Amino acid sequence: MTKSSQNKPLAIINNLNVSFRNGDLKNQVLFDVNLELLENEILAVVGESGSGKSVTSKALMGLLPVKNAIIDATELSILDNDLQIFNGKDWSRFRGSVISMIFQEPMSSLNPTITCGYQVAEILETHTKLSNKEIKTEVLRLFKKVKLPIPEQTFNKYPHEISGGQMQRVMIAMAIACKPKILIADEPTTALDVTVQKEIILLLKELQAEYGMSVLFISHDLGLVHEIADRIAVMYKGRIVEMGTPDQLFENAQETYTKALIAARPDTESRLKRLPTINDFMTNAVPSEVVADEERAKAHGVLYIKSLY
Repeated sequence: MTKSSQNKPLAIINNLNVSFRNGDLKNQVLFDVNLELLENEILAVVGESGSGKSVTSKALMGLLPVKNAIIDATELSILDNDLQIFNGKDWSRFRGSVISMIFQEPMSSLNPTITCGYQVAEILETHTKLSNKEIKTEVLRLFKKVKLPIPEQTFNKYPHEISGGQMQRVMIAMAIACKPKILIADEPTTALDVTVQKEIILLLKELQAEYGMSVLFISHDLGLVHEIADRIAVMYKGRIVEMGTPDQLFENAQETYTKALIAARPDTESRLKRLPTINDFMTNAVPSEVVADEERAKAHGVLYIKSLY
């Protein structure tokens, strides 16, 4: 019995359809999406850019534009709260305390005119009754928790004065400040280099285990989600096409698109003349012409000679 099968759902998405108005036209981007985020699990949603991953998460966060978005669902709820009837005041109370989100780009998510410490402190001011002294103490504790170097100095620094990895740690501190039940991580390592990516992923997994949060992890990196997720949902053109544990999907994928995503990872044993696309796998038109070692060596030699002049 898996961890997921033992737990109850915290968030339920049932037959979610989302369209956006463009003048008199409507462009539908989600089609009958069904998801359940279970208690104390990491659910990964994977797919190409434009498949609907972020729109789905923003529907859960109430972040879709009210004027342009048309949201229809049989059920869209968190902890038995019907999100479709929430107003602005409800969302202000809910975001941060019950559900939080880490965005892709910390550089654009943090306010460049406010110090890092105060940006985290604002969350605590909104959702707790702590005094100013207690809030600062808690922010410094959070900075230590997310492994920021010299928390006392970082508290008074502006975002441009710290690195991208440190900015993402500040974002994580903001997200977990009120110990939410659900954390949405929308490709939180996309803007970071590989070594920092691994540190952030390990930190998120450590915090998820410590706080008992449920995490909706959005990514296009199959290798990454295989390591951290309890279950994986595969999205394609606004639909969930397959769902299962990492081992189920990687060892026995049923849908052509899932097989295409897995197969699209470059082969480390050989080098194709043209890298295949997802569409190549979907249409059974995968290129097979391989670059020979001698041919590669010759091409490299030409490049090295050119670089000398």
